[in-house]
Amino acid sequence: MSLTSSDIGRIANLARLELSSEHSERLLTQLNGFFDIVEQMNAVDTVGVEPLAHPTAVIDHVSLRLRPDVASEPNNREANQKSAPAVERGLFLVPKVIE
Repeated sequence: MSLTSSDIGRIANLARLELSSEHSERLLTQLNGFFDIVEQMNAVDTVGVEPLAHPTAVIDHVSLRLRPDVASEPNNREANQKSAPAVERGLFLVPKVIE
């Protein structure tokens, strides 16, 4: 996959970005370089390779230092919601926003 200058212009327009022609060309080069790397990675034969739960799982001498999954903070919901403009049944009420 390869992007063109018009693709960069359209993406910038959708993102509401104003890009100079110099910045647009630099961005085009960087994004096409990224897509080249992705194509190289897709070309690698991964048949028979088991997925890893974590990238360090293949390194024997590295162990993850995970803390126990226990609640460490008290429940201060009521105190935290005192400054909220609107709360109902323990939930913050926010205005409906639909475009």
